[in-house]
Amino acid sequence: MPIIKSAKKRVRTAEKAAIRNSKTKRTLKTALKAFHRAVTGGEKTTETHSAIQSNIDKAAKKGLIHRNKAARQKAQVARIAKDAANAEPVKKAPAKKPAAGKKPVAAKKPAAKKAVAKKPAAKK
Repeated sequence: MPIIKSAKKRVRTAEKAAIRNSKTKRTLKTALKAFHRAVTGGEKTTETHSAIQSNIDKAAKKGLIHRNKAARQKAQVARIAKDAANAEPVKKAPAKKPAAGKKPVAAKKPAAKKAVAKKPAAKK
């Protein structure tokens, strides 16, 4: 425990900053997860894209993440959003049904490997 008055104040302000920083980090992580969920779900990513970019900017401004990391993350998010917007929905091909009256052909088993004969040991 600090004894000096200024050190006590430093502890109080550090606790407040830690709470504020953890809240900002949590919102950033939540926004990232929501963005990736929207991309994989095929939803529109414009709202989540702008939200994630503003959260990244806030975290970088407060010094929670490095400015280069923020720039890298924003570039990755932009690339993912662009790819998701340009991607066409994937259509599944209908499953082929066997012809009526024919029995399905059983798959052949692979041939067994031949055992290699051991060489006799050389005598002296």
